[in-house]
Amino acid sequence: MKVTQHIEHAKGETLFSFEIIPPQKGKSIQELYDNIDPLMEFKPPFIDVTTSREEYIYVDKGNGLLDKKLTRMRPGTLGICASIKHKYNVDTVPHVLCGGFTKEETEYLLVDCHYLGIDNVMALRGDAMKDEQYFIPKQGGNDFAVDLVKQINQLNCGKYLHDVMDVDNKANFCIGVAGYPEKHLESPSLQSDLKRLKEKVDAGADYVVTQMFFDNAKYFEFVAKAREMGITVPIIPGIKPIAVKRHLQVLPQIFRIDLPEDLIHAVDHCKNNADIRQVGIEWAIQQSLELKAAGVPVLHYYSMGKSENIRQIASKVF
Repeated sequence: MKVTQHIEHAKGETLFSFEIIPPQKGKSIQELYDNIDPLMEFKPPFIDVTTSREEYIYVDKGNGLLDKKLTRMRPGTLGICASIKHKYNVDTVPHVLCGGFTKEETEYLLVDCHYLGIDNVMALRGDAMKDEQYFIPKQGGNDFAVDLVKQINQLNCGKYLHDVMDVDNKANFCIGVAGYPEKHLESPSLQSDLKRLKEKVDAGADYVVTQMFFDNAKYFEFVAKAREMGITVPIIPGIKPIAVKRHLQVLPQIFRIDLPEDLIHAVDHCKNNADIRQVGIEWAIQQSLELKAAGVPVLHYYSMGKSENIRQIASKVF
């Protein structure tokens, strides 16, 4: 079932969903299951599975030289989606990236998703590679998320990249895209960023999931401005609980977001990470309760494969 259909069937009730990352190569999927199991009591209608970009590693050639190789440390997004769908009877949303994929590779991935009965995809540009200052599109790939949305929408219309054929079983993907309440880090302004979001929706995006934020006022302002611009699709808030003190530096640095002074103050006065984790849980509970009272369609949690803090939050909200 499509994410938008789940929202429609909920008839105004706020739904619970979360996002996971695939395990690294060589790791068992059981740890992932162990972290999903406690969250199933909250009846998530869908679970997102991230896709990692490729990265460079350096292999010792044995003669004092290093060989530069491309690899993916967390492959398996589609396989994990299929496994979760089968094991838990829940819809899954694979993340589809521009970065690192040609249009042909993207088409093959989408065809596989269609064969597996996956109805939803999250279309993202993706980040720059670790050794690149700025995002560089792969040759033969999509440059921006809007281009990826257009490709997916073309496939929904039965139009493939190079083949002309009669299609009797068209894909019908529900397309999610990202929104940024505090603007994308590369955007010159929030208004400019909203224009890019409107372009993605006009190209066929069906819903929006926001980047994490810690001040609900920024989400409400973002939604109001999006509606003024004519963006009418559901806008799902993304929530991530603070877990360690390093998050005070890392999250603003990576995502260009502001943290509320009250949250910073509370974390600074914690004696250890256990206390910080509890502060993060309590802050996310209050965020979630306010958002739920405002009637948001879904509360989407960035679990990153760890579930205990998300479980504690959801137990107070749902």
